[in-house]
Amino acid sequence: MAQSPTTVVDELGIALSNLADAATGAITPTIRLGVTGLSRAGKTIFITALVHNLLTGGRLPGFAPLAEGRLIGAKLAEYPDATIPRFAYEQHLAALTGKAPHWPESTRRISQLRVVLKFQSKKWYSGMTGPSTLNLDIVDYPGEWLLDLPLLGLSFAEWSVQALDRADRPGSGKEAGPFLDLLTEIDPLKDANDVDAERLAAAFTEYLRRSREHGALSTLPPGRFLLPGDLEGSPALTFAPLPPQRQAVRGTSLYAMLESRYEAYKDRIVRPFFRDHFARLDRQIVLVDTLRALNAGPAAVADLETALTAVLGCFRQGETNPLLRPFVRRIDRILFAATKADHVHHTSHDRLEAILNRLVASASKRARFAGAETRSIALAGIRATREGTISEAGQTLPTIIGTPMAGETLDGVSYDGKTEIALFPGDLPERPDSLFEDGTPVALNFLRFTPPQKLELNAAGDVVLPHIRFDRALDYLIGDRLA
Repeated sequence: MAQSPTTVVDELGIALSNLADAATGAITPTIRLGVTGLSRAGKTIFITALVHNLLTGGRLPGFAPLAEGRLIGAKLAEYPDATIPRFAYEQHLAALTGKAPHWPESTRRISQLRVVLKFQSKKWYSGMTGPSTLNLDIVDYPGEWLLDLPLLGLSFAEWSVQALDRADRPGSGKEAGPFLDLLTEIDPLKDANDVDAERLAAAFTEYLRRSREHGALSTLPPGRFLLPGDLEGSPALTFAPLPPQRQAVRGTSLYAMLESRYEAYKDRIVRPFFRDHFARLDRQIVLVDTLRALNAGPAAVADLETALTAVLGCFRQGETNPLLRPFVRRIDRILFAATKADHVHHTSHDRLEAILNRLVASASKRARFAGAETRSIALAGIRATREGTISEAGQTLPTIIGTPMAGETLDGVSYDGKTEIALFPGDLPERPDSLFEDGTPVALNFLRFTPPQKLELNAAGDVVLPHIRFDRALDYLIGDRLA
């Protein structure tokens, strides 16, 4: 039987944290925005663009508070939790806008940032009270950590069955083969020893790493195996799934040792993350690298759907009873965003959104049933390409124009990171269900592009970051709280 994701002690801790937030919010209201996404979905880019656009009053015609002239300004402020590292906004912005623009490194640890927004409310009494203030708190963390949340509801035996089933599927042999071979050599019922535990954990970690390189997502938990940080080599990260045992398991066996370490991983690493950060969100954006999955093939698309459904099932979503609001927080708006919309022509954006809707259909339905609003959008936090046309064989084809990153290859051509090209990216399927019904592959010319090499400046001398529908996303996530 699946275990409860939280204990009574967890719930008490969450309630006390929410009460402390409510007490602080009595002076200045605070909205906690969760920027969530699986690995390489663009969380760091999204947060950097969000903060920069708010601080500089970027070109956001779809963001009502700014378009209507009611957003007075924004500034960075000290985050209330001094134990969490600060999101490196200035360094990330410098990487994107320096002499040699490049994408900043992906998130490797948890970080936070607070933006204070001052605005003029549209409410009738705003003329008497003056400008209002809202704290926007953002917490960033590695996408791999997100995939650990479903483990809270699984015992070691249940997780092992799922993990080994994925490893044994057709097409996984190259990545999982060495680990599965090692499993046949080691008897889980023998006396426990660290040497066998370390061999199994190392082989399992290598399998996870190779799976990630080939686009697999649902196979990745435990996420800290790939980003261990200070925990590298600790017992809590030295375990692996084991086959079910028909005989009684002795408490001194290798099986019992790995089961105990799995439970320690959940209790000391995953559960505190869920309790202290994930369970205290008000709004949520889920960034999805849909194009990367499409480019990897039908198996990667199905895998992405599995991973998203499992993760989104952990969200605390829906309306909150006003009497319980000081103790209970729930996510009342969720935005699903297909990132890297600048990698396809705008004529495919509707189809990209339709594919995303298909991927999150069950999770979105569950959220709406719980009382949360949901919406899907195709966006680019920072647009790396522009659009044009080319003529080929008497046809005019829509293209994207940009500079492929160094080392990217297509049709036998390798790019140097300096040469701009015009590329016909291909068409997305008109019917998203075709990706799941018959496994029809999508013929995309998919390349990773460098950030824009030349950026405009606004009247105040601030860099303007080009985007696609970023303003609409921001308006949906926080616009109503600035009304």
